[in-house]
Amino acid sequence: MSTATPRWGGLHVLADDDPRWQRDPVEQAQAACAGGAAVVQLRAKLAPDRVALAWGEAIRTATRRAGALFCVNDRIDLALACDADAVHLGQDDLPPARIPHDWRARLAVGRSTHTPEQVARACEEPVDYVAFGPVFESGSKQQEWGARGLAALADAVNAAAPRPVVAIGGIDASRVAALRAAGAAGFAVIAAVAGAASPESAVRELARAWQTA
Repeated sequence: MSTATPRWGGLHVLADDDPRWQRDPVEQAQAACAGGAAVVQLRAKLAPDRVALAWGEAIRTATRRAGALFCVNDRIDLALACDADAVHLGQDDLPPARIPHDWRARLAVGRSTHTPEQVARACEEPVDYVAFGPVFESGSKQQEWGARGLAALADAVNAAAPRPVVAIGGIDASRVAALRAAGAAGFAVIAAVAGAASPESAVRELARAWQTA
């Protein structure tokens, strides 16, 4: 297997504003940058816009210093306001094809998928990477979809090629090698970092697991 990592490959850490976590998204993102994450994604589902914007600006600064990519979940307006590198869209968000051309020129686009049909549709959209899952059962957020498994991930990788596929859902360091063996270009985590006693150490472990897989 090639050791080259696509632009949207490697470890994606989602900096999440769920009140379960002891650290706010900026603290999570700073730990992600210090630990060597390739991508940091702001997932602000609960915060007012003014707070989310402040978080986004702080995370933008941290990712630039670390040489990491910065992505915003769901919110194209927030991604543009923060000068993010990308926006990540779910199935219920604005279709990528409806993003105005001048906005699209400033942002890469990721797309969450959960079924073969959604993967196929994503491949017809102007997206830069496809996320697929949940590969494993996840407790980080409420899931409409059950665990898809590694075979389904491998099928998604084949179907989405040449777009990179980022695995999502229930991932910890012990599962990273299996994801890479299935062809995933990268993987995304929430609880494995946000819920860790030492988020920076958790990121280092995940990044090392990916690099050595």
